[in-house]
Amino acid sequence: MDPFGILYTDLYQLTMGQVYFRMGLHEKEALFEAFYRRNPDYGAHQAGYTVFAGLDPLLSWMEEARFGEEEIAALRSLKSRSGKPLFAEDYLRYLKAMGGFSGLTLRALPEGRVAHPQVPLVSVEGPLLQAQLLETALLNRLNYETLIATKASRVREAAGEAVVLEFGLRRAPAKGGESATRASLIGGANRSSAVSLSHLLGLPASGTHAHSLVQAFMALGYSEEDAFRAFAEVFPDDTILLLDTVDTLHSGLPHAIRVFEELRRKGHKPVGVRIDSGDLAHLAIQVARELDKAGFPEVLIVLSGDLDELVIWQIKSQVLEEAPRYGVDPDRLLKRLVYGVGTRMVVSWGAPALGGVYKLVAVRENGTWAPAMKVSNSLEKVLNPGHKRVYRVYDERGLATADLLALAEEEVREDAPLTLRHPTDPTKRRTLRPGSFRLEPLLEEVYRGRRLFPPLPLEELRKRRDRDVALLDPGVRRLVNPHVYHVSLTERLFALKEELVRRLEG
Repeated sequence: MDPFGILYTDLYQLTMGQVYFRMGLHEKEALFEAFYRRNPDYGAHQAGYTVFAGLDPLLSWMEEARFGEEEIAALRSLKSRSGKPLFAEDYLRYLKAMGGFSGLTLRALPEGRVAHPQVPLVSVEGPLLQAQLLETALLNRLNYETLIATKASRVREAAGEAVVLEFGLRRAPAKGGESATRASLIGGANRSSAVSLSHLLGLPASGTHAHSLVQAFMALGYSEEDAFRAFAEVFPDDTILLLDTVDTLHSGLPHAIRVFEELRRKGHKPVGVRIDSGDLAHLAIQVARELDKAGFPEVLIVLSGDLDELVIWQIKSQVLEEAPRYGVDPDRLLKRLVYGVGTRMVVSWGAPALGGVYKLVAVRENGTWAPAMKVSNSLEKVLNPGHKRVYRVYDERGLATADLLALAEEEVREDAPLTLRHPTDPTKRRTLRPGSFRLEPLLEEVYRGRRLFPPLPLEELRKRRDRDVALLDPGVRRLVNPHVYHVSLTERLFALKEELVRRLEG
């Protein structure tokens, strides 16, 4: 049995399914929405948006997931506290006949696009039992990849035009490393050190060498320079040398320069050096100065070692301030820096989980969608009910100014005044005049019993991310204390929400 197959779920999805089955509700049409409540908070800094990722792996999984003989046997083996079978045979026969998720229709935000709190990322419509069973697998895939793509996007924002390499496979959670690599590349990393995933995604893997190469040579009586020379002989056109095994400035750098000079005499062009410890900005300045003196102004300087967006931001600020004191052009230096980001990207350092949820918002009764509601003492947990459409609102600058949730049956037009209501505060609203805004529907149908489109190339997902981030207000993109992006309701949806809350509380 595949441990990542259809039983890759929580038990309560299956026990609820048996309740629906026993009560005759299992084939009632239901509508669930997946969304998250808050942007990642890293402690000293917060995200102003997320980058949606994980959809393609989810759709591929849905097409393959099935209740087969092994899965049914596994469920049959489960017992209740009384020792009786937990699942009835007629329920198990139904699951086997059902197979998988052929009855579901999914509308989703296209993968790679920017997302915001409370806005549906995926809308799942279909038989109640099937839709319920999808919850765990959906959240497992979307929450993690969205979290990592968001961290990678922030790293990209800090790095600017510089190359970012993802080095995190060894620190990622087991097989989650595959998802981390994919999400990092969607979010903004240029390349990854992960060989198999890079190949599957159609990208060349990138990497240098480890300290152990130098250590091995030195333990056997050779020198650091011998290790560098051996690497250069094997990879004369791909030579990147790690400088800090012994001493970056007094050992690694002069040895690297000698090997680079040998490469040059043989007609080869050295690629770069890497620094993995110490005051990275200061060392990069000193290394750049010496490389320039030796006639290697084009050699790249790869920085690694617990980097994240704020560390990169600090490195760039320090280079701009300190480099001129040593006669180094800071702008030229910044253009030759490459950032190798590992642990802090693939574990989303400071914000290890995205609070994504999957909520029932409507049930179809007699051909009409009846809104489902959930209230809470926490305002952010009060559900936005009903069958909805989602729009992105662009202002006169062409920048995204709000995401708007509307009831599916209402008409939202650009040629009429549009009132945006705060989701929880009845005193906050604003009205946009016709001609001052543009609307873009966000959710697209991606699955109807099967996926409707083949997987897109990774480069297309990255282009979506780039386009969407470029259309955010600079304040929302800010790495520290970003502006709050507005998520609003139409008047009709706000009124429905208030009415349902009154009913439940009354």
